[in-house]
Amino acid sequence: MTMIAYIYKSRKKDELYLYITKKDDFSNVPQALYDSMGKEPLFVMEVDLSPERKLAREDVNTVIKSLETQGFHVQIPPPIANVIDFKEPAKYRH
Repeated sequence: MTMIAYIYKSRKKDELYLYITKKDDFSNVPQALYDSMGKEPLFVMEVDLSPERKLAREDVNTVIKSLETQGFHVQIPPPIANVIDFKEPAKYRH
């Protein structure tokens, strides 16, 4: 089974993407989510989703399930490494 998805990126938050099933139809997207993306999310691309397809940061089956059940899927930015996570200082040689 394949499904067409339309991907939009946030004008406010880097690396925040929204997948929907109908181009420019945000009717299934909660208003608060839509508003958090800026004045109007920016269309990026149309993609044909299937269980065999690999996506860069998302599990394609999760995306398909979200689209089928909610009518949208949100790809959030990856976590930023916390400076505290680096326990040992770098070992520089002069």
